[in-house]
Amino acid sequence: MAVPHTRVTSKSPLQQMTQTTPTRLWNDSASIEELTYSMEHGAVGATCNPVIAVTVLKKEMATWRPRIESLLREMPTATEDEIGWRLVEELSVRAAELLEPIFAAEGGRNGRLSIQTDPRYFRNTGAIVEQAGDFSRLAPNMIVKIPVTRAGIPAIEEATYRGISINATVCFTLPQCIAVAEALERGLRRREAEGKDIASMGPVCTIMVGRLDDWLKVLLERDGLSVDPGYLEWAGVAVFKKTYGIFRERGYRVRLLSAAFRNHMHWSELIGADAVISPPYAWQKRFNASDIEVKPRIDNPVDPKVVSQLLAHFPDFRRAYSEDGLAIEEFDHFGPTLRTLRQFIAACGDLAALVRDVMVPNPDQA
Repeated sequence: MAVPHTRVTSKSPLQQMTQTTPTRLWNDSASIEELTYSMEHGAVGATCNPVIAVTVLKKEMATWRPRIESLLREMPTATEDEIGWRLVEELSVRAAELLEPIFAAEGGRNGRLSIQTDPRYFRNTGAIVEQAGDFSRLAPNMIVKIPVTRAGIPAIEEATYRGISINATVCFTLPQCIAVAEALERGLRRREAEGKDIASMGPVCTIMVGRLDDWLKVLLERDGLSVDPGYLEWAGVAVFKKTYGIFRERGYRVRLLSAAFRNHMHWSELIGADAVISPPYAWQKRFNASDIEVKPRIDNPVDPKVVSQLLAHFPDFRRAYSEDGLAIEEFDHFGPTLRTLRQFIAACGDLAALVRDVMVPNPDQA
């Protein structure tokens, strides 16, 4: 597929960020066209999951339909689900190839393609670890997404011990991030005790900042609350900044990653962090077209009045913002976790349906 190239005549805001601060840009898509644009503006990583896969396949169906037909011939007994996940793997491998030179140059810290384990495994530690191992072998620069659920925490430790770089996902809160960091440290220490390599590993922990904001907006309407609506735009940022400070104090060997963009603060307020921002292509275009000053803001605290109002009115923000706000046993039942898992699991069905339309075409539309 021919990929249009964008000529960059001056430094874009995202380029300025990646060239003047430690903050790194990853592309929240495995689309080759979108990743190419992103890399031209400084991106050093990318991601794929069932939602992204469905979006890319629908947009590029003219390219992918022949491949689906070919897979149906190559795998005559495969289910639509098995074919769909093969497409996820192939999308991921294609994107990973673009990033391999960066991966080699940066010793594994960047240049990775983040591929998500099947979200339907979120309760099964063994299934998560097994699939993480399979995915990590697809390309040398794979990083594997594991959900921050009750079963996901031990999976993160075990996968790390096995040398798999992980990206903790379905994560919205400080307690989840602490649990991830501690699980990673246990896995890394187990490897170190056996003299195994950890230098080339590049784990990250995602905070889906916009999805926490989304949840508070749901609660605002559901519970009939009256709070300045602008305050809700800061919830995810506040959690990210507090978590980042704690990670630096404790020296955890994992970077934070900001995802689920809903406003420019999910980028601009995090500039300067030794962390990753991972906006979708559309948000990158918006950022690059903006006149927002690129300067470090990660150490600028969120207005205490905003934080105090969120703490006063939203028990779920208190859970997200306090280190002891959620126990590991409660992760699976947190509102944003349930909403995100439902979306990701539904996307698995959408992916299968997309394959089904080729596997079992509708005769009424022939």
